[in-house]
Amino acid sequence: MKAITLLGSTGSIGTQTLDILEHNPDRFRLVGIAAGNNVDLLAQQIRQFKPEIAAIHNADKLSDLEAAIADLDEKPQLLAGADGIVEVARYGDAEAVVTGIVGCAGLLPTIAAIEAGKDIALANKETLIAGGPVVNPLIAKHGVKLLPADSEHSAIFQCLQGVPAGGLRRIILTASGGAFRDWPVERLSEVTVADAITHPNWSMGRKITVDSATLMNKGLEVIEAHYLFGVDYDDIEIVVHPQSIIHSAIELQDTSVLAQVGWPDMRLPLLYAISWPERVPAPLERFDFVKSGDLTFRAPDRAKYPCMDLAYAAGRAGGSMTAVLNAANEQAVALFLEEQISFLEIPRVIEAVCDRHRTDWMATPGLEDILAVDRWAREAVSLIVADLDRRATVLA
Repeated sequence: MKAITLLGSTGSIGTQTLDILEHNPDRFRLVGIAAGNNVDLLAQQIRQFKPEIAAIHNADKLSDLEAAIADLDEKPQLLAGADGIVEVARYGDAEAVVTGIVGCAGLLPTIAAIEAGKDIALANKETLIAGGPVVNPLIAKHGVKLLPADSEHSAIFQCLQGVPAGGLRRIILTASGGAFRDWPVERLSEVTVADAITHPNWSMGRKITVDSATLMNKGLEVIEAHYLFGVDYDDIEIVVHPQSIIHSAIELQDTSVLAQVGWPDMRLPLLYAISWPERVPAPLERFDFVKSGDLTFRAPDRAKYPCMDLAYAAGRAGGSMTAVLNAANEQAVALFLEEQISFLEIPRVIEAVCDRHRTDWMATPGLEDILAVDRWAREAVSLIVADLDRRATVLA
């Protein structure tokens, strides 16, 4: 049985990972588990999967968690806070750690797991987007595997199996187009939070669903693909594919194109990440080409999706710029979800923060540098939004 640790167990990635473990009790066992705030669900997961160690990020909820499992004869070691999550990540004999924590908060636990010699099933794209200059060298140093667990990069990874060195020519990332793919640009000024968190194809968390609506998720995936597969930004293309049946594709040097096809279901890439190089039977609906219907493709509308070009620009700048982009996006989306800025202000704020960082840009940042620019970018977003508010008040 393969020993697994799961970070972010109560979110979408976490619950789907546990669904895989539930259906494969003879193949996987859960060693460690960590969550954010959801005491009730975490307690339920502890009861069912019996991990050796568990942590909750919100330290104020630790006593509630202790009370919720007080009747168990065998209790896991319980920890709390960011340090507790890190301890779970590096703990015990887990062979692989699934990183389902949203945002840059997943960076330090992932690094701890790598340094403990554990393979990473990467469902937290921000780990590479913000920390790629640090994480990739650590992967090489400790000889562990970094296996993509999101649908697009898993598709690329699956297509690359058996491709000889030098055989890859281009990566084609498919995008659903998000909630507003069929809206005219002129209507985006009317977007509400409720509009933006409704995805037409996938069931995801609020933040990543907004990223899908701005297409920043795809821009971030371009940066992640660069770090995962070593492909130049000029050779990574985004194509809008509304049906989300082709999850991504690669073009080889001889112009052959290989694509990974399937229903939109995150359990498939998660299963492949924790079982690779095996192919494990899955309790998923089998694909039917006739049922899938017509598959269509179109170029992304750059006027509708300015975040896409911001991501390409940050990726080409490299160094500390991608960490700034990521932090600025996280903070801007959080403010949008709190209805403090409009949907159209998200890319404007991100661009302003990236522009301010140019004078302090670092080509080869270390971990402390990345954490510092992450904090700076979040503060810069707040300052820029406050300035926007002042201007609006003056104009009013």
